[in-house]
Amino acid sequence: MIQNSFQKRPARRTVAYHIRTVLLAAVSIAIFAANARAQRSFFRPGNLVVSRSVYDNNPSNVVPGQVLPPNCTTPPGGCGTAIQDGTYPFVWNNDSVDGSFGITSKIFLDQITADGSPVNTLEIPNSSQNGVLPTTNQMVTSFSSKSELALNLSLDHQFLTFMGYFAPINALDVSNSNTPAAIDPTNPVPAAVLRVVATVDHNGNFKFTATNAYSGNNGRAAILNNSDGANFFYTSGNAGNGASPQPDGIIIGAGAQFVEPENAPLVAQSPGDPTPLGSFNITQLGNPPDKIGKDDNFRGLTIFNNVVYYTKGSGGNGINTLYFVDSTGTICTNASGIGLPSPSASLPVSPLVYDPLVLQTKGLDPNNMCILKGFPTALKSTTAFPFGIWFASDSVVYVADEGSGDNTFSSTTQQYTVAAAQKTAGLQKWIFDSSTQTWNLAYTLQNGLNLGVPYIVPRYQTGTNPSTGLPWAPATDGLRNITGTLNKDGTVTIYAITSTVSGNGDQGADPNKLVEVTDDLAATTLPGTETFTTLRAAGRLEVLRGVSYTPGT
Repeated sequence: MIQNSFQKRPARRTVAYHIRTVLLAAVSIAIFAANARAQRSFFRPGNLVVSRSVYDNNPSNVVPGQVLPPNCTTPPGGCGTAIQDGTYPFVWNNDSVDGSFGITSKIFLDQITADGSPVNTLEIPNSSQNGVLPTTNQMVTSFSSKSELALNLSLDHQFLTFMGYFAPINALDVSNSNTPAAIDPTNPVPAAVLRVVATVDHNGNFKFTATNAYSGNNGRAAILNNSDGANFFYTSGNAGNGASPQPDGIIIGAGAQFVEPENAPLVAQSPGDPTPLGSFNITQLGNPPDKIGKDDNFRGLTIFNNVVYYTKGSGGNGINTLYFVDSTGTICTNASGIGLPSPSASLPVSPLVYDPLVLQTKGLDPNNMCILKGFPTALKSTTAFPFGIWFASDSVVYVADEGSGDNTFSSTTQQYTVAAAQKTAGLQKWIFDSSTQTWNLAYTLQNGLNLGVPYIVPRYQTGTNPSTGLPWAPATDGLRNITGTLNKDGTVTIYAITSTVSGNGDQGADPNKLVEVTDDLAATTLPGTETFTTLRAAGRLEVLRGVSYTPGT
């Protein structure tokens, strides 16, 4: 009996063993499948990415009567007191008492198909998420700062780049704060916050690099040059929020910057002084000098044919136009400050060499940037507001013009009349004339934008804003960031983020749109049938900022 008992047990163990083997195999397959899914690309080539920010509608973000900016103690920027709490959209009426007003908010990257269908969304790490501590990598934008969150692909198209701040959500006036290594004692916003360049790959993995550039203002765009062994960012932005003369660190941290990527966590990074990539000064056109550094209040950024291009389209100083960086040192040294890039130009691989002894009198001298020949040269223009740039070819470039921002409203026509009457707001098409060696504005695409016509945003505030006496309802004023593609039939399709006018206390906080238009590349006069269509509209609490193709496209 004992022997028979022992003879039966191995059979029972064998059955159990096989059962466990099958179960383990099933688990192994499940784990393998999960790992395979984890390795699958988050972004799909050929799709679009739109940067979006969402305001945390918390009334306690601002307390009526509190000092604004926070801890403000001295003019000239001036201190005010809050007139509204943090409730959306009334909170933006605090702009009337605080010229630096803004509240940091979450950033989302929305992947959509070329026809606007949603695919998925990636949330950038922020303080509202579980496990994100003050020492954890995180990044925010400033809600209502309309010039932020441009999206650009790296030169090898494998990474998406954009800029923001190393700060928690719901922090006040960060977009006008100092940076830690460039303190301006006259800035009414005494806080010191690092600006951050972010990269994300096709799997949705982030890296963050801190910089002391753009003290007193904001970083707006970044492109990673990782070609031919290079590894650094070109960035665009503005600096300064205090009195004149500005400290040296503010001047050298403006405009076009050169930033080297970091791998360490943000909390462990200690960036040094900013390293400017380029500079323009209106004295190059024979104009008298103005506030040093503000001529380089750059917004749009792109690279084409080994040349780095920038736009300036806002501010009370300088020239709103399209610029390029002269890496050869042979073009922009002429007295006119106007030119064309050298055919032998190569991408800049080192920062601008300037004379530190003349910073307070000449700025970053000698200058190495020019206005692209044919583009506007007027000081403090009231008609040119360039933003995004997209080259379709050597001879065609599209420039987004965001409009004047004038919210004059007619109760008779129920339109924002100045916005509706603009002739160059929208998508400008510039064509190069090889005989005259000059770029010329061929036409401006506006059809379908409905400039100046208010539109409905579901669940958004209706009626009139008592602080401005104007309607809450926004209307399109022009375009900001753009990207595009060449089609096989000889057309181009351009995707663009709209700008707005409204009665909001800060028009940068308006829910705006993503639109597209297809243009005949060969056309030299305005085609009558081309029209913009809306692919996506921001909802209540939302703004759209940048648009790009996905990493890997």
